[in-house]
Amino acid sequence: MQQHTKEDEFSFVLEGRVWFVADGEKLVAEVGDLVFKPRGEWHTFFNAADESARLLEPISPGGLEEGFRIIDSAPDDFDLGPVIAPYGCEKDFEATVPIIDKYGLTFG
Repeated sequence: MQQHTKEDEFSFVLEGRVWFVADGEKLVAEVGDLVFKPRGEWHTFFNAADESARLLEPISPGGLEEGFRIIDSAPDDFDLGPVIAPYGCEKDFEATVPIIDKYGLTFG
C-alpha cells in the first residue's frame, strides 16, 4: 500500500482488468474505467488476471513521475523509502503482504 500527500492519482484502464484497494474498498476496473485515488488515501493496484493489462496513470500535480523513473530502473532489493520520501509518499509493505498472498502476486 502507498499514499501520496501532494498528488492525486488517476488510473484509466486501457486494456485488461486491474484490481484496486483504496480506503478499505476493493474494486476491479475494466477497459474504459477511470479510478480516482486522492492524495492522503492509502491505495494499491495490481493485475490478478492471467491476461495483460495497461493503464494510463495521470498524476496531478506533476513531479512524482521522476520517482517512478528511478524505481523502474532499480534492482529488486532497492529500498524505496528514501526515493519516495521527498515526494511526500509513504509505503506500507506489511499491509500489502496479505494482498500478495491472496492473489499470488509477483513483482517484475
